[in-house]
Amino acid sequence: MPDFLLLGATLLLLIIGILMVYSASSAWGVYKFDDPFYFAKRQLLFAGAGLAAMYVTAKVDYWTWQSWSKLLLIICFILLLIVLIPGVGLMRGGARSWLGIGAFSIQPSEFMKLAMIIFLARYLSRHQKKITKFKEGLLPTLLLIFTAFGLIMLQPDLGTGAVMVATCVVMIFVSGARISHFVWLGVVGAAGFVALIASAPYRIKRITSFLDPWSDPLGSGFQIIQSLYAIGPGGLFGMGFGESRQKYFYLPEPQTDFIFAIIAEEGGYIAGVVIILLFTIVMWRGIRISLGAPDMYGALLAVGIVGMLLIQVMINVGVVTGLFPVTGITLPFLSYGGSSLTLMLLAIGILLNISIQAKH
Repeated sequence: MPDFLLLGATLLLLIIGILMVYSASSAWGVYKFDDPFYFAKRQLLFAGAGLAAMYVTAKVDYWTWQSWSKLLLIICFILLLIVLIPGVGLMRGGARSWLGIGAFSIQPSEFMKLAMIIFLARYLSRHQKKITKFKEGLLPTLLLIFTAFGLIMLQPDLGTGAVMVATCVVMIFVSGARISHFVWLGVVGAAGFVALIASAPYRIKRITSFLDPWSDPLGSGFQIIQSLYAIGPGGLFGMGFGESRQKYFYLPEPQTDFIFAIIAEEGGYIAGVVIILLFTIVMWRGIRISLGAPDMYGALLAVGIVGMLLIQVMINVGVVTGLFPVTGITLPFLSYGGSSLTLMLLAIGILLNISIQAKH
């Protein structure tokens, strides 16, 4: 039997997400497309596609993904190269991260996260002894991860790249890599992160606005200030569904990365706690599934999926509440977006299949 707590929490988040995408985007839908339901209708289509993908992956034996892992990774690398071609990749928000398919578009970097998890689960489960050795096991793994990260950064998309790298690090750590290697990697990684921030003026502005949003209230500090203006008035019980003020062109495109701010404004502290609780249930069940997986491959696959979810939720909520600098990370199941929603539901399907075969 699949894990019904995991399934139930996921479906509840999905339903809340569709309702909140409608509420958060209604003003923008009228302004841009003369239709308050424009974004909600598209989100329903994405949800339908995602649920179909989840159903299929829940039925497919998770071992099947081992034989497809290399091909999936190669396809994602090719897509990451194609999206960089001027005139082919679509520009949004200053990043060339999308490929247009008819009236819709996909974000290859989102699918690279899952492809990397599937491949790493296979590699690490087969080379557990090698992973304790830097040159033989850890170095080739890191080269692969940072090649993908480099292509994502060429778009540029620091948020998605950071989630992918952090997820991979969690998987490598769980597979038995040496702590001493992680200490040195942490030092190198911190230096590299600082260099990435210093290399782009807009990233430096994001850091300074994170430390003091009011230093540039109409520029780099605008989003976080408007986000906090949404969360603050929400109080304990919120202003009521559909009653957000910040969605009226104060908070830029509130149905995407900052949807948690609208949830807090309309539903208050209580709504925020419910959302965090539902994500906690998803992560708790995911960890239980990993611990009960019948083999190391299943355990690492589950760890990767849960790690990706946990890291993305932490970053998104941290950004919205002013704990982290602003970066483009969606809130799983809740934010508007086809690639992210479909990917997350597909990943939950894989997790459900592992749960069916897990040792209870």
